[in-house]
Amino acid sequence: MDSMAFLKYLIIGVFAVFALIIVLYMSLRKKMMGKNTKYIAQLTEGTKENAFSMEVFYQKFYVQITRIPFLRRYALKLRRRLEIINLEDEYLTRKQTAQIMLKGIIIVIPLTIVIFLVTSGNLVLTVALLLFEVFFIETYMEGKVDKIDGGLLKQQIDMFAEMRHAFHESNMVEEAVYDVAQNDELDVSRQAEKIYEVLISDDPETELEKYYDIAPNSYLKEFAGISYLTKEFGDRKDKDGASLYLKNLNNITQEMQIEILKRDKLDYVFQSLSMIAIAPVLLINAIRAWAISQFSFTKSFYDGTGGFYAEVGLLILTIICYIFVRKLKDNGSTTVTQNAENPWQAKLYKKKNIKKFVDLFIPKDGTKEYRKSKALLKDSASKLKMEWFYINKLVCAFIAFLVGLLVFIVGHKMAVNYIYTNPTSDFDLMR
Repeated sequence: MDSMAFLKYLIIGVFAVFALIIVLYMSLRKKMMGKNTKYIAQLTEGTKENAFSMEVFYQKFYVQITRIPFLRRYALKLRRRLEIINLEDEYLTRKQTAQIMLKGIIIVIPLTIVIFLVTSGNLVLTVALLLFEVFFIETYMEGKVDKIDGGLLKQQIDMFAEMRHAFHESNMVEEAVYDVAQNDELDVSRQAEKIYEVLISDDPETELEKYYDIAPNSYLKEFAGISYLTKEFGDRKDKDGASLYLKNLNNITQEMQIEILKRDKLDYVFQSLSMIAIAPVLLINAIRAWAISQFSFTKSFYDGTGGFYAEVGLLILTIICYIFVRKLKDNGSTTVTQNAENPWQAKLYKKKNIKKFVDLFIPKDGTKEYRKSKALLKDSASKLKMEWFYINKLVCAFIAFLVGLLVFIVGHKMAVNYIYTNPTSDFDLMR
């Protein structure tokens, strides 16, 4: 009887707890359906990420690649160029850097495997193709950044068109720039917002000088400059009664349109010249196989030092042609700002022994050679000091000496090995 009573009370207690849970659920549901809760739900709708988000993936991938020494160099190089365009937008800078790096890695891995499979033990060809792979990846990354910079340049044309309308309405430069900066869909709006901060600052002249150092292109510098002058001294009219400020905006817009056409033409003209420049190196093995199959005596040439030196010479010539093509294709877009205060040359020159050695080659101040070198640096708009310039020359000379020494050592070993392994023959047409 006691057990039956205990079971009855237990069942009643379970039903009571279940009923209490239902009541609490209905009460909470009623509160959650309130106006405030609905409003908050609408605000947060679409902001939650799925279990796997590419946005989060790019941020984590950026952190990982900056920890790997070899990839860190390329990531920071990309970052320095992108942060000029994105202007203090850390999230977007990291995302774009990670996107470009990921695509580059996806290209590099299978390309490296193909190179090792195709070269089949040819050391010179393997080194050449790996070297050109590095050049290709750098060109690819620069092309991606140039594309982003070109998109910013095209957005500036639209921004200046809106700027003209806004200035007509308010006749105040700072108000017109503020109106243009409200368009969050355009990347150039960040630049307009920064220019607006410069115009309303307590010391606009100093802030303008700071903006000149971080502006992604000269057209935004011109725009910021004429906006500051117009705000400080007012807008003037030309002899026809037209606004000088709007006239200057039209001139800058025309310059940008010419620049865009020039970049498009350069991209079209040089789109395949880079691959044509490296084509001789890619065809070394094919030409060698054809020559040996048609003329068997050419095997002694290709296996000897003559063939080795010819391949190395062709490789050096191809590298020079490739660099020239890249220089010609350079459209003058956003470049990496180097550290002009304490570069690696300055750190190297601070060491006493190296300083004494470098000073032996630097011409004395006041001599004809010194004035000539100084004039050349000035004409080229170089930020290098005379000491840094001669450090570059000595480093290049040292590297060239090492490469030349290595080539002759390898060539000598090949000649000795060929003498020991060369089959006996009655004639040698390639002597």
